[in-house]
Amino acid sequence: MQALLVQRFGRIERAAVEWRRPEWVLVQGVIGARTKSEISNAATDQLLKRYGSWEAVADAPLEELQNELSTQTYPNIAAERLKDSLARLIELRGAVDLSHLTEMETLEAMRWLERLPGVGRKIAAGVMNASTLDRRAIVLDGHHRRILQRMGLVPPKASTDRAFEAIMPAMPDEWDGGDFDEHHLLMKKLGQTFCRPAAPKCSNCLALSLCSTGLGHVGER
Repeated sequence: MQALLVQRFGRIERAAVEWRRPEWVLVQGVIGARTKSEISNAATDQLLKRYGSWEAVADAPLEELQNELSTQTYPNIAAERLKDSLARLIELRGAVDLSHLTEMETLEAMRWLERLPGVGRKIAAGVMNASTLDRRAIVLDGHHRRILQRMGLVPPKASTDRAFEAIMPAMPDEWDGGDFDEHHLLMKKLGQTFCRPAAPKCSNCLALSLCSTGLGHVGER
């Protein structure tokens, strides 16, 4: 599957300068529901630039944060979740600090993160993988999970948690954190271009031969 994705979309290599601290990735994930990554990235950078620290963001008035997050799809919900998650993190750690995760096993660390309001398996995996922690954890957004379901690799109605547990054992042992990140981003491209939620382009999909749903759709025509 990875070879087909690379052949169609090319390589997506992340440079070391683009790696973010875990706290930044946490904030980006919490505010980024249904919002394009580049927009959430810019909003996260802007928050830190304006307030100077994540602790100051946590102390900001809710209405002020809602205005700051106006570019997000759900600014009111994003602001509420952000304040709640940062407040809980400060309560647990005394600051917006995730440095303790470096000493923890990946799944243990993810479960710790999931204790924070608004943080589920997708965000927890993102913090572990797409930050300076650089762990082997696959980020499953809606596109990625939908493809896995249509391919028959995870149960049809599997939650993100269930899909994560099902697919992680199948990930190549030789892959590092960067490979996991690239695979997720390539699968996301596949979901945006071919394996769309409605009217998927099965007949032209690069993964057709591997997909039971796609083969069924093409066979019906």
